Amino acid sequence: MADLVHVTIDGETLAVPAFTTVAAAIAMRGIGATRRSVTGEPRAALCGMGVCHECRVTVDGRAYVLGCQTLCRDGLSIETMR
Repeated sequence: MADLVHVTIDGETLAVPAFTTVAAAIAMRGIGATRRSVTGEPRAALCGMGVCHECRVTVDGRAYVLGCQTLCRDGLSIETMR
């Protein structure tokens, strides 16, 4: 079994396997949208390879991080922009 790391997503702690992407952790948490468009529409990860930028979240206080390109590590703080 893979080692688990603990991340915090919007204030709630979640244990995920090591090397899980932030976008996958957000999906595991059951959060559909990670941010809202300028018109208020919910947006979520789409391409999974960093091209569409729909998975942008705040990681450890740094805004606009691509969740599909960022690996979870123990203690990581993730904030969606919903």
